[in-house]
Amino acid sequence: MRYVRIRLLVFVGLVGALPATSLWGQTHPDTVFTLVRFGRTMKATVVNGDTVPWAVLDEVMVGDKPVFTSAEARKKYYQLKRKVIKVYPYAVTAGNKLDSLNLKLDGLKNNRQRNKAIKEYQDFLEKRFEPELRKLTRSEGQVLAKLIQRETGMTVFHLIREYRNTLTAWTWAATGAWYDISIREKYDPAANEDDKLVEAILRRAFAEGALQPRKRFYTGKAGKKR
Repeated sequence: MRYVRIRLLVFVGLVGALPATSLWGQTHPDTVFTLVRFGRTMKATVVNGDTVPWAVLDEVMVGDKPVFTSAEARKKYYQLKRKVIKVYPYAVTAGNKLDSLNLKLDGLKNNRQRNKAIKEYQDFLEKRFEPELRKLTRSEGQVLAKLIQRETGMTVFHLIREYRNTLTAWTWAATGAWYDISIREKYDPAANEDDKLVEAILRRAFAEGALQPRKRFYTGKAGKKR
């Protein structure tokens, strides 16, 4: 399933839109300037001797519709889609909470304050997050484990080991294995066909507005020992 990102240029006062490359093929960057029109400030350029106001729209994602080789493949796709739509918000919550923690830790130099912040994150995992996860089916839990790694850059095992302790991480891993859920497996759409399908479902959901991609707000190095 292929997806293409397109950025459009809309000529103000004209009907329709053109891909960004179309305009730049007819003009030169030096001809781009700011223009005030109808009380609004906008960009403009000179095309074939005419001053043309324009605006750049947000990126849109265009993708092929899924193609199924059998009724079973179609069924599998829509079952997986329901699971992805259901659990992705949990992965977003986990990612946002981790970003918030790491931002806070970057501003704390006192070990006592850092340990307090980490304890608050641990309490969130134990008292608010874990009870919700227990309501999921085994297959939903596995999809969630992969999506948490997608949104945080860390497997569930790594998260627990880093922000709680190693013993708890191995306990979770053993419990997960009993239910056929791996919390150590990485999300890898490039090499794993199931992950590739999950990624395609996510991208289509983003394009259709069924889900909103997470906006990361921490770009530093994660980890309580940094």
